[in-house]
Amino acid sequence: MILSSALDIGKTLVERLVPDKAGQAKAIAELERMEQQGELDLLMGQLEANRQEAAHPSIFVAGWRPFVGWVCAIALANNYLLVPYLSAAFPEIIPLDMSMMMPVLLGMLGLGGMRSLEKFKGVARQN
Repeated sequence: MILSSALDIGKTLVERLVPDKAGQAKAIAELERMEQQGELDLLMGQLEANRQEAAHPSIFVAGWRPFVGWVCAIALANNYLLVPYLSAAFPEIIPLDMSMMMPVLLGMLGLGGMRSLEKFKGVARQN
């Protein structure tokens, strides 16, 4: 994220400009607090935008998330419920390619947020 890059640059500057280790630690802690607050502000802004969007009276504004959710659910049901049972009677039925759909579905289920939390806490694997 942009804020993480700014934090890295800020740390480098603090290490070069502040000679004592105690002063460096204090300045870096303040930078990290500012980064966390900035990310929290961004998250709160996104949540407010989501709330406003969901409350909109037009189905074209408020209805896109449920629509995407239902499309993902239907595709998942097709691949894991319908195709295995119907393929015995209709061998030409093939499962849908879920490689593009699963990230959307998992993101909507909140697993994307868990990954972000891991990255934020610094415990994410680097792949």
